[in-house]
Amino acid sequence: MTSVDESASSGIDGTPLTIAQIADRAGVSVATVSKVVNGRDNVAAETRELVEDIIRRYGYRRQKRQGKAAPLLEVVFHELRGLYGIEIINGVEQVARRHRLGVVVSELEGRHVPGPGWVEDVLARRPTGVIAVFTELTAEQREQLRSRDIPLVLVDPAGDLDTASAAVGANNWNGGLTATRHLLALGHRRIAVITGPEHVLSARARLDGFRAAMDLAKAPVDPALIRIGDYQIADGRHHTRELLRLEEPPTAIVTGNDGEALGVYQAAAEVGLRVPEDLSVVGYDDLPAAEWCIPPLTTVRQPLREMAAAAADMLLALARSEPLPRQRVELATELIVRGSTAPPAFPGR
Repeated sequence: MTSVDESASSGIDGTPLTIAQIADRAGVSVATVSKVVNGRDNVAAETRELVEDIIRRYGYRRQKRQGKAAPLLEVVFHELRGLYGIEIINGVEQVARRHRLGVVVSELEGRHVPGPGWVEDVLARRPTGVIAVFTELTAEQREQLRSRDIPLVLVDPAGDLDTASAAVGANNWNGGLTATRHLLALGHRRIAVITGPEHVLSARARLDGFRAAMDLAKAPVDPALIRIGDYQIADGRHHTRELLRLEEPPTAIVTGNDGEALGVYQAAAEVGLRVPEDLSVVGYDDLPAAEWCIPPLTTVRQPLREMAAAAADMLLALARSEPLPRQRVELATELIVRGSTAPPAFPGR
């Protein structure tokens, strides 16, 4: 790889570099640097890495003649399945329409971290900003967006946040607490929980809320009743089958999302148990389908549409170089009580 020319005079004063100055340091043409800056794919990987390294170290000064950002909001999901994504898109669209912006949606096929090539596609589109949903960007990807003046806001962030990240989420700890306290108030004591992945922030917070509620009620937490899922219907079904085979099965189950709750319904039906007479179930999200379950699902409402709209508003403020009142916005959750919860058939269990 060509080495960076540390003796070049440009950038000594700490001012971000122009394309011409970057080209001078890298020993490549201005056209090549322009291709990298704008996400074009016809650049050798070694050359691209060299140019990006210079941009990371010295910064990049966009020239006015390169034009404005495209009137687009880019929304990236780790996967697009079910109504969760639709609620998010509707919230972003609500803000985008008001500002006469289009919305571009991309999907990572289940990965939480974008793979090679994703950021180059974004740079080529040069959107007004990027909203990453339940997704983690690498430090390098975040820096590539920042150096091109493309703001980023995270919605329902999956991983730990750096101090500079703008993010919108829900009060997941309180959601787990409220769901569990509802079941305790009904008389349940042997309560199971099926969470999301251990490395995901929302899953950890909801489990912590569950533990806090049990602790406050002085109700013992049996480790056998804590199951780590993946926010999918299939793991809700799988873990419930195992829970119901225990010598002392639970009388109620708190799930990480409405999909897992549907899996609980399926597993209970397989062995002839009735919801809620034999088994109470609480979901999370309150997607529209929660009302269609039989019986309708008691669930914690996560205001997904409002979260997405708040993220879009933050993104546009950043695009206008306006300071945000808060880097982190956390919206309230709410327990929606329906027909899937009732007192246990044998109180005290």
